[in-house]
Amino acid sequence: MSRVNELRLIARVAQMYHVEKQRQADIAKHLRISQATVSRMLKKAQDEEIVRTTVVAPSGTYAELEAGLRSRFGLSEAIVVECTEDRDGAIMARIGEAAAHFVEATLQSGEIIGVSSWSETILRMVENIHPMKSGKAKYVVQTLGGMGNPTVQMHANQLTTRLAKLTGAEAHVLSTPGVAQSREAKLVLLGDPFVRETMDLFARITLAIVGIGAVEPSAMLARSGNVFSSRELADVAEAGGVGDMSLRFFDSTGAFVKTPLDDRVIGITLEELATVDRVIALAGGKSKTEAIRGALNTGIIDLLITDKFTAERLVAPDGQREAAE
Repeated sequence: MSRVNELRLIARVAQMYHVEKQRQADIAKHLRISQATVSRMLKKAQDEEIVRTTVVAPSGTYAELEAGLRSRFGLSEAIVVECTEDRDGAIMARIGEAAAHFVEATLQSGEIIGVSSWSETILRMVENIHPMKSGKAKYVVQTLGGMGNPTVQMHANQLTTRLAKLTGAEAHVLSTPGVAQSREAKLVLLGDPFVRETMDLFARITLAIVGIGAVEPSAMLARSGNVFSSRELADVAEAGGVGDMSLRFFDSTGAFVKTPLDDRVIGITLEELATVDRVIALAGGKSKTEAIRGALNTGIIDLLITDKFTAERLVAPDGQREAAE
């Protein structure tokens, strides 16, 4: 009976502390025991499962899907956002809002942020970030050439410069096209000292924010002119490519797909991205699901922010994947 008596007293201490909200010092005084004993009993209450901690996920959050993504792809974190319809515009808006909040909450002092230029989802994130009173970041570095069709180029410039202003950082734009006409043309552009200065910062990036694209370019990227021809993209698909990050392609297993097109891209490589301490990917939508899966399989991404529909497809057992997609 001694154990029952011991547990009874432990349960009473736990009740006083957790339910009646009494302080440990008051419990000790009331029961005529030391405060150290109260502290030990509260620890014992947890060990004996007299006190159990339950986390109830708020409505509109998806803890199980997030846990599934972390487990399946080895992510450090995953954020799954509520979305009422499986439509690209709505998905980008919700992901952008969630990404803005996360960056605001977790940005460290002195960070060097790398951002891809031609991502509508990242643009939505920037539009939702609030100005940070005490500037936290040091630099915001454009990781893919930002020049292109003037009608959409302002979006690429705005993305980098506005994010820098919001975070109190210095902007380093990459004043070149994302895709050069030839390898020789790329070498000429890389000779510019301002271009080299920005690209030299790639190795110092501490936080990279990337979009994930399918082999077929997004509307924004297509309008920018920073794209490859249909024949060239067909060659990428033939080589097994399913998607890209900053116009660097990978296959469904996460292996990098190397083609002569790499010699024309002016931007960060997947190898460089893999060395960044924290890589956050913003992506969702049915047309990008296979690309997102391939990107996660590269092992480069630390945190994925996506929508519930895409998350369900990504964690679905392999046998159910085809039906889900």
